[in-house]
Amino acid sequence: MNIEVLTYAGLFIGSLAVLLKASDWFIDSAEEIGLSFGISPYIIGVTIIAFGTSLPELATSVASVLAGESEIVIGNVIGSNITNIALVLGLVAIYVKEIKLETNIWKIDMPFLYFTAFFLWFVLQDQQVSYFEAGLLLLALVVFLVFSLKSDDGDEKEVHPKASVKSYILMFVGAALVWLGAKYTVVSIQELSSIAGIGSGVIALSAVALGTSLPEVIVSLNAAKKGKTGIAIGNVLGSNIFNTLAVVGIPAFIGDLVIKPEILSFSLPLMLVMTILFGVMCFSKTISRWEGFILVIFYLYFLVELFT
Repeated sequence: MNIEVLTYAGLFIGSLAVLLKASDWFIDSAEEIGLSFGISPYIIGVTIIAFGTSLPELATSVASVLAGESEIVIGNVIGSNITNIALVLGLVAIYVKEIKLETNIWKIDMPFLYFTAFFLWFVLQDQQVSYFEAGLLLLALVVFLVFSLKSDDGDEKEVHPKASVKSYILMFVGAALVWLGAKYTVVSIQELSSIAGIGSGVIALSAVALGTSLPEVIVSLNAAKKGKTGIAIGNVLGSNIFNTLAVVGIPAFIGDLVIKPEILSFSLPLMLVMTILFGVMCFSKTISRWEGFILVIFYLYFLVELFT
């Protein structure tokens, strides 16, 4: 038993180290490529980086359905969305002391995030996701991408630096390593949680959600460290939208999703509360350090309620 614990603990540390380095490559290369096309850093964060860091959630959910463990899908999505807002955004705000929003996210992105959160609540009320509902989720994702790119404030007349071939290589290699690092981080967390005797429902909402959200945590903190808070905010917004629309919609086409009643009574309402709180904090176009502490406290409350 001790050897097994040490093995998975070592796997966790190694996978996390890969995530750290790969996310650094991914941020720099994705930003350089995006800027070469005249795309603003915020739009880069809300699309390319957000979707790239959400690949672990999608991969985990698809694998769960194929393995006959589809109840993990909704727990993973809701848990990841809560983690992205409460933990990722909270840690970034604490780290940088103050997040200044240079883009008006209430123009398109925040209303769309609200729409996706409440639409998910509506879809899950009958404890199933039909093919029609899954199709609507994916259609909404396409609409979001189109409107996000059209709303970009980048100056088309400005001369933009040309991205090097190395940047394209590093972006794809970084994305692949982020995905692999997150995958094996999840495996190690799941195994360690199983050894501790924790139920699968709690694992999906906490350990799996945290594991698959690690790319968002690391990418956002690295972006904040580089002074790119626009990427960090866009990452949280884009990841939650991608999780709700694609990570629920795609697996629903593969097999029936199991939605447990306790999801509807606690986790889903908390996700809605965190989403609303996120929007309220953004009204002033500044998220302070004390607001970051409030978000982290909400995350700790979420974990305590799950395990009790």
